[in-house]
Amino acid sequence: MDPQALTALFATTYDSNPITRKTGEIAVRKLAAQEGVIPALLQIIASNDVDIATRQAVSVWLKNRVASAYGVEPARAPPDHRAIAPADRAALKRSVLPLLAASPSRAITVQLASTLKTLVSHDFPERWPELLGGAKALLASGNIRDVGAGTVVVLEMVRAFRFRQKSDILVGIVEETFGTLVTLAAGLLSAPPPGAEQEIPAILHCILKAYKHSIVLSLSKYQQSAASLVPWGRLLFQVVTLRIPDGAVPADEDERERSEWWKAKKWACGVLDRLFHRFGNPSQLPSPMQDEYGPFAEHFVAAFAPEIFKVYLQQIELYVSGQAWLSKKCQYQMLQFFTECVKPKSTWAMLKPQFESLVSNFVFPNLSFTPARQELWHSDPIDYTRTSIDEYENYSSPVAAATTFLCQLVSSRTKTTFLPILGFVNSVLAAHPAAPQRFGALNMLSALAPFAMRHPDVKRQMEDFTLQHVLPEFTAPEGYMRAMANEVVGSEVRNRISFSSDENLSKIFRAVAAGLDDPELPVRVHAALALTEMVSLHASVKAAVAPQVGKVIQDLLKLSDETDLDILNSSMETMVEHFQDELLPVAAQLTARLCESYMRLVREAMAAEESAPKGDDLDALMDAEGDDDKTYAAMGVAKTLSTIVSSIDSSPEILAQVQEVIIPIITHTLESRFLDLFDNMYELVDSLTFKSRSISPNMWPVFELTYKLFHSDAVDFLDEMLPSLDNFVSYGTDMFRARADYRQMALEIYTTTLASEHLGDNDRVNGCKLAESLLLNLRGHMDDHLPRIVATALDHLDSAPPKAFALANLQVLTNAVLYSPGAALALMDAHRAGGARAFFDRWFALLGTERGLPRVHDKTLALVALAALLELPAAQVPPALRDGWPALVGGALRVFRGLPKAIAARKALQDALQEGSDASDDEDEARFLNLHEEDGDVWDEDSAYIEMLAKEGLRLREAADRKDGEGATEAAEAADADADADGASDSDDEELAEELGFLSPLDAVNPYARFKDALTTLQMQDAAMYQAATTALDVELQTVLMEVMRIAEAGVAPIAP
Repeated sequence: MDPQALTALFATTYDSNPITRKTGEIAVRKLAAQEGVIPALLQIIASNDVDIATRQAVSVWLKNRVASAYGVEPARAPPDHRAIAPADRAALKRSVLPLLAASPSRAITVQLASTLKTLVSHDFPERWPELLGGAKALLASGNIRDVGAGTVVVLEMVRAFRFRQKSDILVGIVEETFGTLVTLAAGLLSAPPPGAEQEIPAILHCILKAYKHSIVLSLSKYQQSAASLVPWGRLLFQVVTLRIPDGAVPADEDERERSEWWKAKKWACGVLDRLFHRFGNPSQLPSPMQDEYGPFAEHFVAAFAPEIFKVYLQQIELYVSGQAWLSKKCQYQMLQFFTECVKPKSTWAMLKPQFESLVSNFVFPNLSFTPARQELWHSDPIDYTRTSIDEYENYSSPVAAATTFLCQLVSSRTKTTFLPILGFVNSVLAAHPAAPQRFGALNMLSALAPFAMRHPDVKRQMEDFTLQHVLPEFTAPEGYMRAMANEVVGSEVRNRISFSSDENLSKIFRAVAAGLDDPELPVRVHAALALTEMVSLHASVKAAVAPQVGKVIQDLLKLSDETDLDILNSSMETMVEHFQDELLPVAAQLTARLCESYMRLVREAMAAEESAPKGDDLDALMDAEGDDDKTYAAMGVAKTLSTIVSSIDSSPEILAQVQEVIIPIITHTLESRFLDLFDNMYELVDSLTFKSRSISPNMWPVFELTYKLFHSDAVDFLDEMLPSLDNFVSYGTDMFRARADYRQMALEIYTTTLASEHLGDNDRVNGCKLAESLLLNLRGHMDDHLPRIVATALDHLDSAPPKAFALANLQVLTNAVLYSPGAALALMDAHRAGGARAFFDRWFALLGTERGLPRVHDKTLALVALAALLELPAAQVPPALRDGWPALVGGALRVFRGLPKAIAARKALQDALQEGSDASDDEDEARFLNLHEEDGDVWDEDSAYIEMLAKEGLRLREAADRKDGEGATEAAEAADADADADGASDSDDEELAEELGFLSPLDAVNPYARFKDALTTLQMQDAAMYQAATTALDVELQTVLMEVMRIAEAGVAPIAP
């Protein structure tokens, strides 16, 4: 392949002329599969005679080509896949390290590093054993560029194996290279080589990043040893405390934040935090990690944590006093460390004397109205609004970390910290400072509202505080103060602030309502959110809003369109729920407006998805600036539409209008294959068809689309599809009876779920439910398909799947018996010798046990099927079953024996769900506040949650290890034994809990009356059989029979859907 011609071709891929650019891209795609292209491209990247832009374009293409094709072996590549030839693979491994060392730009280095990571993931160490030696040679080189390339190589090797449990490969990389890395880094800081000023910070950045990635999951014995920990700890402290000359970093703060020096500092802080948080905090160390890390944690918290605390405190003091600058990400990491110090006894002893100073001098300034906030307020109000609402979820923002630190203090150390912190807030507001400081104080109060509203002494004072300090801010000249006043009220109301009089509540309500017409967008948004909270909790506010709810909804729609904030859709949901009657006349118009918003969001989200980075590079995907807000906003709109549908089911005419407006967005989403929104769309389909109890003509194309999607992109969405599919069958029976192709489609979904290797047991259960729906709803119209259903279910009868699928599969055969008893039994024997007997053996094994058929529906189905069998003419009973036929009566009575208990259990579950499970006030206070605090270790819900995750992770790893060592069957048995022993995994009873939302034609059947009729028929048709069945009953079952007859004769229907 001619490198010169390739150079000219790649130069066209970034030509300003779109036609030339497109032609070049097509030509490049055609060349991709040719052997020899990759070596030629490597020559281009290495050539200093080619301009940088072309070399960068080539490196980007090479990275993408390797990411998509290197994992496929040439000999095993499918016909349509363009695998990379062995000679080209060898050229890649031969050239990538020298190219990294000679890279002319950071952009090209990034692309080559990503390429290297793919090669490492697939070939190291078995097919590329010389790589580690090549990396060590680069690190030992006297050439600073070679050293930089060596650190990149080590970093990519670590990144390739960082998420692999028990990776001996990663341990080997660490032991072979990390001693060299720490010595190298220390040397560069203490005696920097002349002329290496530009390379040193980038090398430090790579070294520290490699260490951080190496401890994502585990800390090796080597890294726990003093020989490793001491020099690395010394290096980390040296980097954190390093005073960077002003001339070494940009003057602009945003650019300085992104500079290599400050990236190195960020990673140094990140390593220290990770070591303490995951491995060095003995009081919070989960029990499964105690054996491996317990001694290290005790040493670390005693020897290293105090030093980290001292160094961080010094850096913050320098920053607060204006003597040094501190990046936002370093502030975030330091605050995270201080947050981790709150719960352990030893670190709390250090933090306790300092917390007030940290809150007043560091937390408070971060939460105040800074110049950066001011600039954003004026330049981009929409972004300011989104940032102010989502700020606590920004995991690199010092504002989020400061808030978390504040909440951890008052939650874990309530007696010591809460009143002093509230006293500080009061003192700030009492001094009547400038608006930015008042903003900070109220911002702190907003964050602390969940705790203040639960504190027995504080909550009684919050009404007066709000009237004195918050209410005046609603008329402040500064828009950001008006927004903050609304935010504080929203937080207080959400946490159930009490008002002593309607007058005080009315004052707050009028102030919030006025905010909906404020000229500033952020104020309007926060006012809308606060008003939503007030409507939810105060009947007087709801009554006051009712006459103008149409305007409120219009305001919410406009704000939602302007900001695409999902939280505003939640507000609309709440309004729709609370004002169903008022909104009923305009439901169709409101739905149309929401559908317009939804379509716009979907188009924008799909456009963003098209431009998002592709491939399997986790870091590239995580670091991408892709914007998921549009998708989340579309989900929010869809949820609001579902709420509207639920609120208008009392008006069939309006529901029909709304349905016709919504169907186009459903079909558009499904046709566009926007998988992220499929869950929401099928929820809408389910709701519309269930509430209507019918299928409109325009809804049937959705069924056809669902069938096509199941066989292509959406095969994994059967769980979301099933309720809609069941509704299509249940409420569209006339169409299914008329359309053989529809019956065939539904049947194919069932058979595919049981045959596909790509689907799991839950999908197979769902497939069985669909088959059951077909047999129950289409009596007399499934005759042609009955053989296939019986054969499919019978083929899985003897497998040993989880109980949920075993029972669901057995119930398909039970439904076949109910559909046509004689035909079903004959088909079983025709498909497999002794098939009917095998079914009866499995079925009766469940009938005789209390938990064999645990749910009401399971028992009802069994009873009506047994009744159908009792009515079967003797000539149609298979000979192999005739001797045991009298046992049908005993089997039914055993099911009846457990039916009242199952009905009672379902009723109790319904009542429990209806009543809710709100915790008592005392429990609520205990969850938020530690009112009985001493200075010892604190173990809270978060600690317990991490403990649970660690135990579950250990259980899964042990099960995986057994599977590798003993085979899948033994591992499954061992995992089941573990589950029985400690309850760590879902039990069968949990899997087979009552499905309260499941409706069936059998819900209308009274099994007592049905069984009585069947027994009467048996007595009339075959008196001898009746005599044999009833005389064989023991005393207990005879008693059950009399009770069943009594209930049947009384006409009581004890089963309700």
